[in-house]
Amino acid sequence: MSNKKSVYEKYTSGPHGLGDPDDLSLRKVELEVLIPKKMRELAKTEKCFKEVEDFGECCKNNGVLLVVKCREQNSTLKDCLTKWYNDDGFKEKCKKEYLAERSEYRKTGVTLKEKQRLASSM
Repeated sequence: MSNKKSVYEKYTSGPHGLGDPDDLSLRKVELEVLIPKKMRELAKTEKCFKEVEDFGECCKNNGVLLVVKCREQNSTLKDCLTKWYNDDGFKEKCKKEYLAERSEYRKTGVTLKEKQRLASSM
């Protein structure tokens, strides 16, 4: 029997078998998919809220003509999102938030969505 640890041990250790809560390493899928997803969500809700609202209003008011009528709002929204998506400070903030959420999940076994759903039902 070998004393060698499994490559996946850090993903199955911890109090709930969900990984080490203190592990700060990131997998490829986290770097390339999950953190960029978090960046898009935060940019839309926190940084580009007005642009998202303006584009949504234009779409609502123009129906099938939105492709033609909402070009300016769409362009403004894309510019805002791109600005934040390329901002290193914002990227680092999102990475830290993601790691904190992942750590909390690994400690408790409860996802952020589950916590929010429980809080809203009280």
